[in-house]
Amino acid sequence: MNYSIEYEREEDGRWIAEVPQLPGVLAYGITAEEAMRKAEALALRVLADRLEMAECSPMPISIGFAAV
Repeated sequence: MNYSIEYEREEDGRWIAEVPQLPGVLAYGITAEEAMRKAEALALRVLADRLEMAECSPMPISIGFAAV
C-alpha cells in the first residue's frame, strides 16, 4: 500500500501535514518540511503498532528517503 502526505499552510502561519489513508495521522510544524517529517514519523509508529497488535496483516512496503 502506498501512503501519501498532504500538507497546507494554516491561517496562523503553521503548516499541517497528514496521511489521509491513516486516520488521525496529522502533525503541525513551523515549516512544511517539519510538518511532513513529523507526519511521516507518526505514520510509521501507527503502522508498527497495528502490526504489533495484530490489527493488520504484514504486507510488502516500500520506504524511500530523499537525499538532501
